[in-house]
Amino acid sequence: MENRNEKIKQHVKKHYAEVAKGSSCCEASSCCSPNSITSYAKTIGYSNEELKDLPDSAITPMAGCGNPTALASLKEGEVVLDLGSGGGIDAFLAAKKVGPKGKIIGVDMTEEMIQLAKENAEKLKTENVEFRLGEIENLPVEDGIVDVILSNCVINLSPDKDKVFTEAFRVLKPGGRLLISDIVTQGELPNEIRENVEMWAACVAGALDEKDYLQKIRNAGFQKVEVVTKNDFMEIVSSIKVRAYKPS
Repeated sequence: MENRNEKIKQHVKKHYAEVAKGSSCCEASSCCSPNSITSYAKTIGYSNEELKDLPDSAITPMAGCGNPTALASLKEGEVVLDLGSGGGIDAFLAAKKVGPKGKIIGVDMTEEMIQLAKENAEKLKTENVEFRLGEIENLPVEDGIVDVILSNCVINLSPDKDKVFTEAFRVLKPGGRLLISDIVTQGELPNEIRENVEMWAACVAGALDEKDYLQKIRNAGFQKVEVVTKNDFMEIVSSIKVRAYKPS
């Protein structure tokens, strides 16, 4: 199992390194051009107002399935952690909402994405955002310092989701909240899809049944776990937005 998980992880890492360098497309969109990805971003919940000031290099590598910042009710001064921050789109939107007294920490396992996000931060002159290289199963973040965790179509890429949710619980403050956009299934995927590393990178093979996904969040200790919105986009595949809380 460990070898299989490592094989999946390395393939996903390689794929998104290529995305960051612009030599591969995110499967979530039909094309890599800025116009196409901007249109896609709008269909999953980003507004013109949110997108207009962002550089193309923050939007183009996005492989999201929702806009978690729109439901996070972020407040000034909050500390926000973005799991799988990519080119930084959600981190930059969150940074505006928490203001100069707040802080955003973006974590991504791909060096190329971290470099791209840092370059985008310089373009935007955003000073309250920090990007850290690391895995969401082993977060480079201290215990209990985060008010809000965001994640956009990233947790489905992990072969060890229990560890992801355990780590998320660890770094949240008591009373902190988790806002996730992700891909789930309604039933089991065929084995030929589940074992296909290309389909893992495409945000499909790693998707869990919705009930199992929500139960893993509860097993990590979260309460008030609820599906806020849900959209079906393939026969048994859905995108959902989930909200949950660490007990006070």
